[in-house]
Amino acid sequence: MLERKALADLGVFGGSGFYELLADVTHHPIQTPFGPPSDDVAIGTYQGVRVAFLARHGRGHRYPPHRINYRANVWAMAHLGATRILGPSAAGSLQPHVKPGDFVVCDQFVDRTSGRASSFYDGPPVVHVSSADPYCPELRELAASAGRELGITVHDRGTVVVVEGPRFSSRAESRWFSQAGWEVINMTQYPEQILARELELCYVNVSLITDYDVGLEGQAEVEPVSVAGVIEVFNRNNARVRDLLLSVIPRIPRERSCICARALEGAMIG
Repeated sequence: MLERKALADLGVFGGSGFYELLADVTHHPIQTPFGPPSDDVAIGTYQGVRVAFLARHGRGHRYPPHRINYRANVWAMAHLGATRILGPSAAGSLQPHVKPGDFVVCDQFVDRTSGRASSFYDGPPVVHVSSADPYCPELRELAASAGRELGITVHDRGTVVVVEGPRFSSRAESRWFSQAGWEVINMTQYPEQILARELELCYVNVSLITDYDVGLEGQAEVEPVSVAGVIEVFNRNNARVRDLLLSVIPRIPRERSCICARALEGAMIG
């Protein structure tokens, strides 16, 4: 059973560097029923808000996407008391109008992963949580508004297709995803966001577009995606990610009126 402490108000998954902007940072090793999370959780404050930060891939980017312990990461945030999670991530574009450097506040996902532990409920009880609208509408609106105020090109909706990784897509796979009309491709969004929903946490993803995926060849200036190219764009725009997060955090209302807080109503059998 999840014991919720009162050490944090919200959680952030992301790359290193963000928590250095927080005050009074303490580091907390956490053990969970699902094993250890990717790293110790750093907790600090920003404008009176207690923020728990966890590097999704661990310090030094130790864990590839298919080896991240998503259940432990999300459980740790809830255990520390967070009721909301901000989940920025690097991602590729599947559509010409979604350009490198743009941000996409996703509203839908398509799961193309395999073998990942994607539920806290292995029975009993049996839980069928709805994923019709998997991202928090309140947080999505706040993130999109904050990004525009900072002068960032923000797409306020988009579907992210989540692939297993760690390899990048073949041209045929990428063309398939693009032709389906999906906007973003990523390796970490599933099951992170649906695990948050199972614990009735609000969750928002902000996808930083680092490249055009290879299936857009002929429609945009596309070269096969590379690690070096992704890192170059992400590092160049990392300050904008931090600025967006720091703009969103003080705006989040203390009370929740969204669907996320009631996600388990009617979802349990047994």
